[in-house]
Formats: sequence, structure tokens, C-alpha cells
Amino acid sequence: MTETNLPSPSSRLLPTAPPDGLIAAALLAFLATAGLFYVNIMAAIVDGLVAGLGLTDSQAGNIGAVNIYGAALGALMAVLVVKRAPWRPLAVACLMALIAIDLASTLISSGDLLLIVRLAHGIIGGLLVGTGFAVIARTKNPDRTFGMLLFVQFGLGGLGVMTLPRLVPVYGAQALFIALALFSLATLIMVPFLAKYPPERGEKAQVSDARIAWLPLSLNLAGIFFFQAANMALLAYVIRLGIDYGLDRNYVSLALGLATWVALAGPLVVMVLGLKFGRFWPLAAGMALTLAGIGLFHLSGNPVAYMVANCCTGITWGMVIAYLFGMSAQFDKAGRTAALGGFVSKMGLASGPFAAGYLLGHGGGFSGLINFTFLGLALSAVFMLIPARALDRARRQTPNLSGD
Repeated sequence: MTETNLPSPSSRLLPTAPPDGLIAAALLAFLATAGLFYVNIMAAIVDGLVAGLGLTDSQAGNIGAVNIYGAALGALMAVLVVKRAPWRPLAVACLMALIAIDLASTLISSGDLLLIVRLAHGIIGGLLVGTGFAVIARTKNPDRTFGMLLFVQFGLGGLGVMTLPRLVPVYGAQALFIALALFSLATLIMVPFLAKYPPERGEKAQVSDARIAWLPLSLNLAGIFFFQAANMALLAYVIRLGIDYGLDRNYVSLALGLATWVALAGPLVVMVLGLKFGRFWPLAAGMALTLAGIGLFHLSGNPVAYMVANCCTGITWGMVIAYLFGMSAQFDKAGRTAALGGFVSKMGLASGPFAAGYLLGHGGGFSGLINFTFLGLALSAVFMLIPARALDRARRQTPNLSGD
């Protein structure tokens, strides 16, 4: 169904994308990415802070972790305000603040000061992402929109990890923060073209339930936490891992960037399939491939194995997390549980680098980090598949909730 939004006599001078169309999904993907785009180039940021500012691996990982912990706090704030606060003015204010903080970060060389500044960046970014998640939950098919979100993140993230590590030795760590500011500026320009997406629209959609099923929601949130924490623990140090296994820095950067683009197949699967086969079987297949890819990282001394491992884990990351976010949105179409899923996701993303930095700082080594990631992902599979099966069963009993 298409919907045309005519400009009001007072304010709508710009065209508005149909709220459930492909263009709107792309714009919403940028909105929900801008506040946390640094996660998609986290490996480049950690490596850049080490190579550009001379920080230790542990210090760089802690800065990344604090940035994401701040985002988790901001996402929690979003859970409390998304149903009542007007999302558009809030998004514009957050984007302008993010641009200012990223530009200010280019002037900082102290690791301690950067820790504080990036914490503030994380809080504002998390509020923006939580707002974006809530708006996505108000669309008719949030799974597909989250698929578009991951498609945008992986596509631009691949470009970032391919180019930014090569710029750091020439321009310093400042190049990283300038790239983030430019992304926020581009998103700011897109905001006026989005529809209104009031909370009432989501509540009147096909999937509507005043009562939240907390047990399956809690299992889903646990699956999100462990999935994101385990994946980010390895991703934050995947460049350092490749170099430690004897690979050339330029090859590592190229391999990671290419693998990120190959990983676009993951969210594309979600966008194409939607809920045609439910969620349980796509998630089960995705987690099996994820675990196989993590095990392959033990052979990272072989360039082909390193590339294939990154491809496998990248494809499944984009596919699995899109379904998990869609599951979160299923429990409350006003957007609160979707924002809650964003909060838990950020807690996982922050905890991963923190735990990995501790492990590496205490002699665990990169082999131990790979094993840590494998165990975390196996645990996440147990949590996520239970609510996935329950939601699939509910869809079969109520076909009009399919959303396909």
C-alpha cells in the first residue's frame, strides 16, 4: 500500500516518503544508525586510537566500551519518552549535538578526557537510536525495516573499515571523528523527508496487544545481549587479531571491508524473506553458520580462512540481529519494547569490548578471545530460539498477524 502525504499549508514544503515504503525504510535506517555508527567501524576506531594516539589496546577498548555504555543509558532514556515526546525535534537536537561532540573530539589527545567526551556522545547517540527504533516499530513490517537498517550499517561500515585505517597514519585519529560527524550531517538532512509516525499509528496496526508478554520478551532480550556482546568482543579487536596472527595490516583492512560488504547478504535475506519461513528456522541456520565462522578464526594465520571467517560471521550478524529486533518490536507496536531492545543491544555491544579488553589485558590472548566469543554466541542461541518458536506458533494460529 502506498500513502501520499500532502504538504500542509503551513509547514510541509518538502515531499514526504510513503511511511511504509522502501525510501522511508532507508531514511529510517540512517536515523537509527547515526547515533551508533561508530560501532560499525569499531575495529577501525580501536586500531586508530592505538596507532594514532598511542593508546594501549586496553585503553582503546575501554573508550569504545564507555561510548556504547553511554549509548545504552541514552537508549534507556528513550524507552521512557518515545511514546509521548515528538520524535522529529528530538532527533534533530540529538544529531546537532553529535556533530558538535565529534568535531570537538578531533581536538583531544588525552585518553582520559576522550573517555568522558565519548561517554557524553554515547548518551546522546543512544537516545537518538532508541528514538529511531521506536519509529521503526510503528511501521507495518519492522523486520524488513530492521533488515534495511542492517543493510545500511554493513554497507557503510564496510567502506569505513576499508578506508579509515589507511587514513589514520596520515591524518591521525581525527579522521575517525570527522567521518562520524559527516554521517550525522547527512542524516540530519534526511529527517524532514520522513512522515510523522505518531504512536497511535503503531498501536492501531495489525499487531496490537495492550499486554506485554514479559517471559518471551525477556528471553529475546537475553538473546540480544549475549549475541551482541560476544560478536562485538571479537569485532572490536578483529584487526588486532589478524595482525597478531601474522597478516599484513593492509590485507586485514581490505579483508574486513570486503567481508562487511559480503555480509550485506544477511540483512538482504530478511528484507526478501520477511516472515515467510517464520523466525525460528532462519535464526537456527544463522546461528549454526555463526558458530562455524567463529571457530574458523582459530586459523586466521591463513589469509583465506580469515576472510571466510569474517564473511560467515558478518552475514549471520546482519540477518540474526534484524530478526531479533523485529521480535522486540512485536511485543509493543507503540515502540517501547523496540527501544528496550535497543537498550539491551547497546549494553551487549558495550560489554563485549570491555570483557575482551580485560581478557587480553590478563593474558587470555586472541585464541582465548575466540573461545569466549563462541561460548557467548552458543548461549545466545539458546535464549533466542525459544521466543522465536513461540512467536512462529502464534503467527500460524493467527495468520493475519504475518505482516508479509
